[in-house]
Amino acid sequence: MGTVEQLVSVAHIQVHLRGLEHGEPLIITKIEDGGKAALCEQLSVGDELININGTVLYGSRQEALILIKGSYRVLKLTVRR
Repeated sequence: MGTVEQLVSVAHIQVHLRGLEHGEPLIITKIEDGGKAALCEQLSVGDELININGTVLYGSRQEALILIKGSYRVLKLTVRR
């Protein structure tokens, strides 16, 4: 497990997520070229998102997106490879 902490404009993180429905893990399926996630070079397709800004993910993909969009200056993600 690793933690990625990045100063971001959340609207420009540009990752695609799949999962958190029916107990599935939340997986990064795509990282857009030129987006903040690609530029930080610490996230990879296939990483499982475990925690967003200290909040463990138990709910839905929608909840994860709300947590990401609700981040202001720092977006801290904990991922499992």
